[in-house]
Amino acid sequence: MPVDPYITLLLGTVGLAALLPARGTGADIASGASTAAIAFLFFLYGARLSTREALDGLTHWRLHVTVLACTFVVFPLLGLATRGLVPALLTDPLHQGLLFCTLVPSTIQSSIAFTSIARGNVPAAICAGSFSSLAGIVVTPLLAAALLGGAGGFSADSVVEIVLQLLVPFLAGQVTRRWIGGFVARHRKVLGPVDRGSILLVVYTAFSEGMVQGVWGQVSPARLGGLLAVESVLLAAMLALTWYGAKGLGFGREDRIAIQFAGSKKSLAAGLPMASVLFGAHASLAVLPLMLFHQMQLMVCAVIAKRRSKDPVPQAASGDRAARSRTEAGTGTRSG
Repeated sequence: MPVDPYITLLLGTVGLAALLPARGTGADIASGASTAAIAFLFFLYGARLSTREALDGLTHWRLHVTVLACTFVVFPLLGLATRGLVPALLTDPLHQGLLFCTLVPSTIQSSIAFTSIARGNVPAAICAGSFSSLAGIVVTPLLAAALLGGAGGFSADSVVEIVLQLLVPFLAGQVTRRWIGGFVARHRKVLGPVDRGSILLVVYTAFSEGMVQGVWGQVSPARLGGLLAVESVLLAAMLALTWYGAKGLGFGREDRIAIQFAGSKKSLAAGLPMASVLFGAHASLAVLPLMLFHQMQLMVCAVIAKRRSKDPVPQAASGDRAARSRTEAGTGTRSG
């Protein structure tokens, strides 16, 4: 299975932080730059998402409720269940990071891409990922405060800081979309590096702080192996639950594909800035499970999507998909 080139860049950024961590004034500059970059990133998210698309997507409310339940109910319950693996496989800090990973919202871009490859309901994946990301701005820190307690130094100020850093820029993007939406859509390839560059900057800042604080002395290769094993089981469980659970709820094939890919993923773009606020100096260790899970989900879901694309599709579903394709021509290309 291929390794996502972006993960290579992430690992390179971690290596750079290990060799040349930002200290003193440099750390303050990097922290301020990463905060500004993430705010701009969510501003672009707001400018890209059509309000009309979001409102139209509400008509398929059963699918969106199912995805939200998988993301913010089932995932956290499984995360809590892994507490029994401490200290046999996981240390307390690694378990806190794993539990935090189960609390962050779903992805947008990869959910859409894999749903499209597997010939699923792409408009539903667009709306489900967008709703999850928007809800996570508030739900994730609240769940973290409730389930992790004082482990990450959570407070009302942390929630307010996340809202100001993520939700306010997103809403600003929505407000200004009527003037800049066309520009953003026309220059998506040019603005794409802004998305990834901002995440790389957050990773460098978080891991630099972790190096300065000496948190990496807490992790051994055996613990990393245990973490990978636990995350493999967690991903397999969510992929099975979303696929067969959606069937049990009466969803058709195309909707089940959207539910599986949107309901089994965790967003690195949303999780990293939240972790930097909630965990402070321990953010580097806290986001390690999320980074590993992110790569794992991309590799596994890429294989599943290709196999789903070869499934025979009934004639009626083919007609429905053709109608959706006409809809996607006006919606999907603007929201990927």
